[in-house]
Amino acid sequence: MIHLHFTATDLTRVRFAVSPLMETVASLRTLAAGSQGWHLHSAWIGRFAGRAGRLRRRDLDLLRALVRPEGYIPDFLVPPPGRRSSTFADALAQIAEADPEIVAQELAHLAAHPAAQQRPGREGRRALLQALVDRPDAGIGPIIEALEAYHRVAITPDWARIDALLHDDIAYRLDALADGGVDRMMSNLHPSVTFADQTLKIVKYYEGHADCGGRGLILVPCAFAWPDVVVRTAPPEPPSVSYSPRGLGRLWEQRPEQPRSALAGVLGQTRAALLAQLDLPMSTTQAATQMALSAPTLSVHLQALRAAGLLTSRRTGRQVLYSRTALGDQLLNEAGRQPEA
Repeated sequence: MIHLHFTATDLTRVRFAVSPLMETVASLRTLAAGSQGWHLHSAWIGRFAGRAGRLRRRDLDLLRALVRPEGYIPDFLVPPPGRRSSTFADALAQIAEADPEIVAQELAHLAAHPAAQQRPGREGRRALLQALVDRPDAGIGPIIEALEAYHRVAITPDWARIDALLHDDIAYRLDALADGGVDRMMSNLHPSVTFADQTLKIVKYYEGHADCGGRGLILVPCAFAWPDVVVRTAPPEPPSVSYSPRGLGRLWEQRPEQPRSALAGVLGQTRAALLAQLDLPMSTTQAATQMALSAPTLSVHLQALRAAGLLTSRRTGRQVLYSRTALGDQLLNEAGRQPEA
């Protein structure tokens, strides 16, 4: 059990962030988990298997040594996001700036970690990690290069949908904060997380205590964190907790194509497909990526569907997110039940 202790100042500094790097690192754990991670992310694992040939074997071997199915993840691999929506490039720059001495310490800890090193291939991984420990300043470059290549193949093709799910979760948590304060917001982060008496308790395989110490807390929804919660407490950065977002089961749902449906005949093919796509809230840019259309073109379709009461919009930060209304859900469901002529 990990105990994160809050002061009154910490409670005023709780914030949310989305981290493409955290998704990238956590997805490596999903792959490494094998059958344990197969159920919820099976569709993604299947798609990745078809793209994995684009990656160099040495890059995958390096990443698999750094991110194990269980146990410790080096803190330098998951630096806390500086903003609510940081880019993957921003995060790689943070890794590049990591202190080589701290990197070496964390890699040495990983090499000796009993939970992380309990599976076959231990000696090979330790040799690879020791080479990085011996030259941590030179080792950061290959790590960044391997992460960048893997992210491009494994995460980028699905990022628009993942990002939409994460921001949807943040919007829900902020609504809970407005309705019932921090207690309400923290109440259902994860089954293994509880918050009471200014202490966040996370069920883990070890016992530990950490004081937020006025640094606050960063809450990072992460699709690939499932079924675990990833905790980072190393100072001087604020502690962070990565948890599974709400509605994770929707992420890889296959949306049936209805190219000749009655709905397409009324709305047009593009608008019918767009309505089906927006089961998760998305910005114009996200939806345009998913639909392979320009943002200005898609914006016209979004506004038309919104004017018809089939979509609703909500501003979050600098983005406007669009999602289906109950009427849009009903129309799509009814169209799906109608036999084709």
